[in-house]
Amino acid sequence: MTEVLLAVGTEKGLFLGRSRSRADWEFSGPHFPMNAIYAVSIDRRGGRTRLLVGADSSHWGPSVWRSDDLGASWFEPAKPAVRFPEHTGASLTRVWQLQPAGEEAPGVVYAGTEPAALFRSEDGGETFALVEPLWNHPQRSEWGAGYGGQGLHTILTDPRDPGRLLVAVSSGGVYRSKDGGASWEPSNTGLRAEFFPEESQYPEFGQCVHKIAPDAVRRDRLYLQNHGGVYRSDDAGASWRSVTDGLPADFGFTVAAHPRRADTAYLFPLGGAGDRIPPGRRCRVYRTEDGGDSWQPLANGLPGEDHYGVVLRDALRTDDAEPAGIYFGNRTGEVYGSPDEGESWSLLLSHLPDVLCVRAATVS
Repeated sequence: MTEVLLAVGTEKGLFLGRSRSRADWEFSGPHFPMNAIYAVSIDRRGGRTRLLVGADSSHWGPSVWRSDDLGASWFEPAKPAVRFPEHTGASLTRVWQLQPAGEEAPGVVYAGTEPAALFRSEDGGETFALVEPLWNHPQRSEWGAGYGGQGLHTILTDPRDPGRLLVAVSSGGVYRSKDGGASWEPSNTGLRAEFFPEESQYPEFGQCVHKIAPDAVRRDRLYLQNHGGVYRSDDAGASWRSVTDGLPADFGFTVAAHPRRADTAYLFPLGGAGDRIPPGRRCRVYRTEDGGDSWQPLANGLPGEDHYGVVLRDALRTDDAEPAGIYFGNRTGEVYGSPDEGESWSLLLSHLPDVLCVRAATVS
């Protein structure tokens, strides 16, 4: 089969795995030792594979590196690729997200940052410019900060229309643009902010959205893990409804969708905002195959008891092989993989630093 590349970003560097069987892996790393890797992207457009990495050094600060040879060598621009214009009075804390657009927008890569902002590149991630209409949105000054900081962590593009964008901010909520980022509107109808007073729990904005994933087939269908609650939208984020029934808990950080199959998504539930460990102390991924109307635990090969691993918002992902592979890493430094869409699992890595993000894709 085609080779699969697995990128694992941790608190102390990046680890890269390659496998043709998805049973045996060869890992290299750490790349960028002692850097926290919050963001990785695998961009396969234009006949080449480019890795983009958001590395955060406690000494040198945040930067974006790129590799066009699957991590054999890395390049950092002389000037920071992502930086706030001087007139904003802001400085970059970290890059939370690096998201290539689709084939409909060649060369375009988006970056989401802390403080919460959106940046756009038109040269494959070599240089970025602030999307000022979102930064200047009148509601931005009222956004809060999640427990991990105020980060713009989700960026979705639409292959049908390069002007349609959706972003999520913790804790500002969901915002959409229909004109390539020239204007933005909050899009949180139906999302509950459980940490507000009861009479104010459905505000226009201010929700602590943790992650959003798009359905692979139904382009207007989105899955959202909230700070309390799992939701689905069937109108590209204009409105949301709860699909929490059947889960052992409604809290969690991450959600991922199957790369080809409609109505199929994956979650890793946690006990709650005050109990951020797996329910029953059992490591379980949950899958829906009917758009969230029901959920099934996937447990074959995963720890059955006394498990405390927390999976963060970008640490559960799929590859695009056949059948699809599913991967997750946790804060206890373990990485698990499934070569059969979640039916069975094996431990791929252990004793790593905290896993912050995971990415996987077939490469040539």
